[in-house]
Amino acid sequence: MIREDLRNVAIIAHVDHGKTTLVDAMLKQSHTFRDNQSVEERVMDSGDLERERGITILAKNTSIHYNGVKINVVDTPGHADFSGEVERVMMMVNGVLVLVDAAEGPMPQTRFVMQKALEMGHRLIIVVNKIDRPDARLNEVQDEILELLLELDASDDQLMSPVVWCSGRDGTATLDLNSKGKDLCPLFETILSHIKPMDADTEGAAQVLVSSIDYNEYVGRIGIGRIERGEVKQGQSVTVCNYNNLQLKTPGKIVNLYQIEGLQRVPCETAKAGDIICFSGLEKINIGDTVCSNDCIEPHKFVKITEPTVEMTFSVNDSPFAGKEGKWVTTRHLRDRLFKELLKDVSLRVEETGSADSYRVCGRGEMHLSILIENMRREGYEFQVSTPRVMFKDIDGVRCEPMERLIVDVPEDATGSVFQSMGNRKGELLHMSAIGSRTRLEFIIPARGLFGYKSEFLTSTKGEGVMNSVFFEYQPYKGELSRRSTGSLVAFETGEAVTYGLFNAQGRGALFIGAGTPVYEGMVIGESPKNEDINVNVCKTKHLTNTRSSSSDDALRLITPKRMSLEECLEFIGDDELLEVTPKNIRIRKRILDSELRAKARAKEKKSL
Repeated sequence: MIREDLRNVAIIAHVDHGKTTLVDAMLKQSHTFRDNQSVEERVMDSGDLERERGITILAKNTSIHYNGVKINVVDTPGHADFSGEVERVMMMVNGVLVLVDAAEGPMPQTRFVMQKALEMGHRLIIVVNKIDRPDARLNEVQDEILELLLELDASDDQLMSPVVWCSGRDGTATLDLNSKGKDLCPLFETILSHIKPMDADTEGAAQVLVSSIDYNEYVGRIGIGRIERGEVKQGQSVTVCNYNNLQLKTPGKIVNLYQIEGLQRVPCETAKAGDIICFSGLEKINIGDTVCSNDCIEPHKFVKITEPTVEMTFSVNDSPFAGKEGKWVTTRHLRDRLFKELLKDVSLRVEETGSADSYRVCGRGEMHLSILIENMRREGYEFQVSTPRVMFKDIDGVRCEPMERLIVDVPEDATGSVFQSMGNRKGELLHMSAIGSRTRLEFIIPARGLFGYKSEFLTSTKGEGVMNSVFFEYQPYKGELSRRSTGSLVAFETGEAVTYGLFNAQGRGALFIGAGTPVYEGMVIGESPKNEDINVNVCKTKHLTNTRSSSSDDALRLITPKRMSLEECLEFIGDDELLEVTPKNIRIRKRILDSELRAKARAKEKKSL
C-alpha cells in the first residue's frame, strides 16, 4: 500500500542555521495553532537548557497537515556533540530537508548529517535559509552545496535535489530567486512532490522500530518509533526483541497508543505502517529495540551510532563541603542516574572503574557531557568530575587519536593569531578563502588540541570570530601537547574569603571568587599567569595595632572576579584538578587538598621523569 496521505521528514543542518525557527513558521502556516493563540518563539525547544542556550539538544517530533497529507516533521540538533540524536531519527523518516545558511554556506555539521542521509538513501530537499540576510551569498552557496554532494558521492537522483529559497523568520519560500515568496506553500509542495510516499505493508505482522524514548511519571517509559509493517492496536500483546541481541525476547502489552498531532500526543486505537507512534506499557523498552507481533518475531536492524571520542570520570564528592547542598550525594544515587541516562542517550557510554565511587563516562564532546552535568546539577545531584580526555584507539598496532575538522570565520586582521594557535596545537590547514571582509580557515586538528581553545579564540578575535568543529577520523598520535600555559591560585586554608586577603591575592592573578565566599584548603580560587600553582591565603585578616598610618582607613578596592561558567571550568581544569558540582555552586579543586602532600607528590613526579 502506497501511503499517499503521509510523509515523514527530518530537518537537519548545522547549529544556528534556523531549523527550529523554520519549524515554527511551518506550524503556524499549517494552522496547527488557533489564530488568536499566543505561541512563543522556538516552540519546539521545550527544555530549560534549550531555551537558555538557544540550541536544540534533543530531537523532537511534530506533525502538520497540508492538502490532506500529514507531514511528520522531526526537528534535530545542529551541534556536533548531539549528532547521535540525528543518527537515530534517520530510521524514522523517508526524506530530509537539509538547511544551509545563505551567508555561511555548508559547515562541518552540514557535511556530517548530509553524509548520513546519503548513506541511508534518503531523498534530499536543499533549503537555503536566511536569504534576507544582507551578506547572503546565494549563487556561491548553491555551488558549494553541489560541490559537497559530489564530494560525498551522492547518487544522480540526489544530485538533482530541488533547491528551495527560504526565510524562516519571515515564513516565506520560493523556487525562483527572481520572485519573492509570500508563504511556505512552495516548500510544502516540494515535500509532497519530491519525498516519495512510503510503500507500506499494512497487512503483515506488526513491527515497530523504537528510535526514541520519553518518560512520564504516570505511565512510565514511552517508546517512540515508526511502524515498519502491519498495524498496531491499543491493548495488543507484543514481544520486544533486539537485532544485536537475538536472545532478548520480552513479552508485553501496549497499554496506551498515541499519534502526534501538532505538538500534542493524541490517543488512538490503531495505527498503520508508516505512522510514527508513541506507546506505553513496555517498561524495559530501549532505543534500537523492535516491537513485534507474537506470531512473527523479527528484529529490525538499527543504525550504527558513531562511537564517543571524549571521556570524563564522575565520582562522589569528597570535598570538605560535601553533602551540604545536594539532595542526591551517594554512590548509589550517582550510579543510578548515570545508567538511567543511557536509556535515552544512544551516544553516551558509562563504565565501572576500579574504584567503587567513580565511573567512566564517554560522550561526543565537552558540550555533550556538560549538558549531562548541568541537568544532574539542577536535579539536586552533588558529585565531582575530572578533566575531559580524548579516547585513544589502537588501529593495526598504531596508537591513534580522534581528529576534528575545524572551520573558523574571523576578521582578516585576526588570521595571524589563529595560525599561531593552530601551530601550537598541531593543527593542519586544509583550506583558506575570503568571504567578504572575513576569512574562512579550515583545519584538521587533534580533538585534545581544542580543549581550552574557545576562550583563547574569542580573546584573540576580539569576540568577532566564529568556530565550529565536527569529528573527522582517527589518525596516528600527533605527540605531546600542553593543555594549559597558566597555573592556579590555590587557597591555603579553610575559612571565608575576606577583602584584605583577596586584595593581597589579586596581585598574583585573576580571581574567581569575591568577599564572603566559603573556601577550603586546596580549592582553586583564581588563575596565575605563571605556569605554576601559587598558594594564597584569602582568609587572612589585617592585624590590629596601636599605631595608625595615614592610609590605614583607605578602602581596599577589589577587581571584579571572573565568573566561570560550567563549560569554562571544564576547559580550565588541569590533570591534577577536579570540578566539584553542586546544585548551588561549581568549584574547582586540587585532587590532593593538603598543600604539603601536593608538593611531595609533585616532587616525586618530577623525580620519576
